[in-house]
Amino acid sequence: MGSRYGGLKQVDPVGPSGEAILDYSVFDAVDYCYQDIADLPAPYTVPAGRTKPWGTAHATRAARSVVDGPFAVINADDFYGRDAFAKLAAFLSSEPASDGKMHLAMVGFRLDLTLSENGSVARGICDIAPDGKLRGVTEMTKLVKVGDIAENREDEANPVKVPLDSRVSMNFWGFPAGLFAELEERFPKWLAVNGSKEKSEWYIPFVVDELVREGKADCCVLPTDSSWFGVTYRDDKPRVMESIRALVDAGEYPSNLFA
Repeated sequence: MGSRYGGLKQVDPVGPSGEAILDYSVFDAVDYCYQDIADLPAPYTVPAGRTKPWGTAHATRAARSVVDGPFAVINADDFYGRDAFAKLAAFLSSEPASDGKMHLAMVGFRLDLTLSENGSVARGICDIAPDGKLRGVTEMTKLVKVGDIAENREDEANPVKVPLDSRVSMNFWGFPAGLFAELEERFPKWLAVNGSKEKSEWYIPFVVDELVREGKADCCVLPTDSSWFGVTYRDDKPRVMESIRALVDAGEYPSNLFA
C-alpha cells in the first residue's frame, strides 16, 4: 500500500512512455488474478475492521486456478534486471532431481545493490549453505549503508553490522506448481493463529522456511549481480527513472514497451 512511498508505487509511471516498473518485468498479456481479502478457506471470514490484504503468500495463492506449471513470483515495484530472469528461467526449465522433495529457487541479490540513499530499507538476509541451498532468511527492517558496511538499526543503541556483499531476498522466487497444494494446506493453520489479528500478513518466506525446515523442499539460491532498483521512498523515483532511461538509451528496452 506504499506507506513509506506515500502512494500506489506499483503503478506509478517511471518509464519514458509512462510505463510502471512492472511493465518492464512483464511484456506479454497474462491472466490477472485479484487478491480478494475475502478469499479464505472455510470457516474463516474477514475480521471486523480489517482492510489490509493477507500478504504475499495469499497473493500467490490467488493464482491457483490459472497456473499449472513451474512459475516465478516477483514484486511489482522492484526492477530485477534481465540476468535475474534468465537465471530463474534456466532453473525452472531444468529437470528437477527425483528425490521426493520440491525444488524451489530464490534469486539472491547483493545487499549493496539494493540499498536506498533516502532512508532505511527492509531486506531478508540469506543464510546460504556451501552447496548453494538456502538455510534461512533473517528479516532486517532498518538497513542503511555506513561506509563499507551496512547496519541494521532496529535497535539504535546496538546496530547489527552486515557485509555489503551479503545475498538478500527481494521476493524473486521460482516454484513448482505443487506449491499451491502446500499453500492450501498451510493457510488454514496460519489463520487459526493469526486470522483474528487486524494487520497480520502471511508472507512467502514463512512458507519456504517451513518447507525447508520440515525437509519437504530445498531452495537453491541463484546469485545475480543484476542492478536492482525500486521505489521504497518517493525520492527514489528520479533515480529509477534515470536508470530506466539509461537502459533505453543503451538499446536494452524500446522507448515505448507497448508501441
